Amino acid sequence: VPQAVIEQLETDDVDLVIVGNDTISIILPEKNYGRYDRGIFAYLFVPKGQFSFGLQASYGEISTDDLQMLNLISNLNFSAKSYSVKPHMSYFYKHNKEVGVRFGLSSTDFDLKSLSADIMDDISFDMRDVAYKTKTTSVSVFRRSYIGLDRGRRFALFNEVALRYDRGTGTFSRLYNDEPKETKSTGNAFRLDFSPGMCVFIQEKVAFNVSFGIFGWYWKREHQVTNGVDEGTFSSSGANFKFNLFNLNMGVSVYL
Repeated sequence: VPQAVIEQLETDDVDLVIVGNDTISIILPEKNYGRYDRGIFAYLFVPKGQFSFGLQASYGEISTDDLQMLNLISNLNFSAKSYSVKPHMSYFYKHNKEVGVRFGLSSTDFDLKSLSADIMDDISFDMRDVAYKTKTTSVSVFRRSYIGLDRGRRFALFNEVALRYDRGTGTFSRLYNDEPKETKSTGNAFRLDFSPGMCVFIQEKVAFNVSFGIFGWYWKREHQVTNGVDEGTFSSSGANFKFNLFNLNMGVSVYL
């Protein structure tokens, strides 16, 4: 960019930044399409041509022993834990826009040792020795679009669209007429998820991000076997549109 042009832009209160061999405006131009101009700018957050490598991880555990609730539920003894690890890599094909691939491994263990309920004289039940375990691997392709919030290129909002394939196994064990019963299932699923979030640079090339799912569509197919007896294959699909606190993702990314 000629020096005379740079000086003219600076007098118009437009900040410039050097990206590679180019000098560009910190405020990215956007097409208006006839909409009312609210004076909201999309600042440059990550320039095109950069690579990103990151990791999302989560772990949760909860347990309780002999919990009583209004004298209706007693002898409640259970434990549950889950974890997930999701590394990813991506490339910025345009300013503030990236595409990438993410791999995932997750596991969930739920163990209900005992549960007693006495709601009414004729409504009572006892449960014990119930266990549910799953392991899932996944691969997904995603696209993120960022909106920079400040001239310092530190904070940004983003929206992510991801198409994911899951393959997993599950085991459901319980007692039926005091006899152990175990159901094993294997399944495949496709999911389309929309997840908004926020990203902040904590160092020059390291950023922390958090996102949550608000809309998703899924199709899955499962095959079940109970105590060695084939129970068949089942398919299901559905969609949801809601804020899901249990679909909260946090991670760290490195930009090169």
